[in-house]
Amino acid sequence: SIHNMIRTQMVNAEFAVATTADNFAAMFSAMDDDYMRERAADVKDISERVIRVLSGANSGALNSNEPVIILADDLAPSETVQLDKDKVLGFVTVNGSTNSHTAILARTMNIPAIIQADIELDEVYDGKMAIVDGHTGTVYIEPDEETVRVLTEKREKDLNERKLLQELKGKENVTLDGQKVNVYANIGSVADVANALKQDAHGIGLFRSEFVYLEKEDDYPSEEEQFQIYRAAAENMAGKKVIIRTLDIGADKQASYFNLAHEENPALGYRAIRICLDRIDVFKAQLRALFRASAFGNISIMFPMIISKEEVIRIKEIVEEVKEELRTKGIPFKEDVELGIMIETPAAAMVSDELAPLVDFFSVGTNDLTQYTLAIDRQNAMLEKFYNPHHKALLRLIKIAADNAHKHGAWIGICGELAADTRMTETFLAMGIDELSVSPTFVLGLRKKIRETNVSEIREQRLAELMN
Repeated sequence: SIHNMIRTQMVNAEFAVATTADNFAAMFSAMDDDYMRERAADVKDISERVIRVLSGANSGALNSNEPVIILADDLAPSETVQLDKDKVLGFVTVNGSTNSHTAILARTMNIPAIIQADIELDEVYDGKMAIVDGHTGTVYIEPDEETVRVLTEKREKDLNERKLLQELKGKENVTLDGQKVNVYANIGSVADVANALKQDAHGIGLFRSEFVYLEKEDDYPSEEEQFQIYRAAAENMAGKKVIIRTLDIGADKQASYFNLAHEENPALGYRAIRICLDRIDVFKAQLRALFRASAFGNISIMFPMIISKEEVIRIKEIVEEVKEELRTKGIPFKEDVELGIMIETPAAAMVSDELAPLVDFFSVGTNDLTQYTLAIDRQNAMLEKFYNPHHKALLRLIKIAADNAHKHGAWIGICGELAADTRMTETFLAMGIDELSVSPTFVLGLRKKIRETNVSEIREQRLAELMN
């Protein structure tokens, strides 16, 4: 279509791409299938990137020399991870889900974001003054003086509260009755390590390595590229634990060069460890990079989307093959790297008694565990009113996993967004959760909550609430 338009209508390439994209996006939007309708955004995503290349613009709105607020229909995780945090004051999207990876990335990057904003995209906003209030989910376009004054005062109050939290830097994450909990940070890139250290995280509880893949546009990152990234993270954390999750590509995190087939239900489909166990060469390249990097710091490795002990046994066989390859080549690595698994499927929680003896730790991914337990697509904005991360079924599954981990000498953490919900901190401490990993911004607030809690006083009540 693009080639034909250029040849027959004598238009430039950018116009041909834009017109073709609009046509195909309209076709997808008109389809009956929900999944296929959502692909309209993918068409726009791809076409806009092509147009930027054709026009010589590397970053669209980010070519601005001053900080900006981005307004968009939606942002893909691959776009969000490439945002220049020094230039983006915040972003506002008309569509999307507050439980999506785009929203999670915004929290990790400490960028104020409003999802599902009630705003018309047809109007021209470029160059206008705006204020984003991430607390209330409100965007103010060309606010009057009084609104600016009120919101400026609100921002100052927010900044002062953050300053007070800074006094907790260097303090231990210990409850009033002496229970110690590790508070780590979730990151998506090496660049996020600086913010984790700034917020005094005692380690990295989740390095989402899939974003190393999403930042590549046309091919897999090489083993050497990955090694340098993982090594930098380990070295920058200076001996503190860095837990790196193997690639979790699939569902809403798509990289074109993986050539993944269309799926009717991608969240339940070909993703994460299932791809790794199928594409062994890709898996081994990442594992070699991870083990090589382990010689330079305190790296642990965890594997996502586990449902059975057979998967874990096969993973450990591949790990041993990789270690033997490195030994044969004389490449140094740490022999006793901790290996863990994500508890993010109900199946993993229910057979956690079989899984715990095979690994060193569990890490509960509450985002996916919630969606699979409640049978709710976390990407579907229409279902947000039904999405209940405090559901007893979810919490009971976490308790089962915690009990089985401790019974077999493994430790257990929570790295999903629920870890940052201080309304749940007492319940997690009562369960005996050993580690909580959150976006860097929430580290000190969580530390404050932990230090104000007396677990021995609330344990019996919290566990009774959970089981009754």
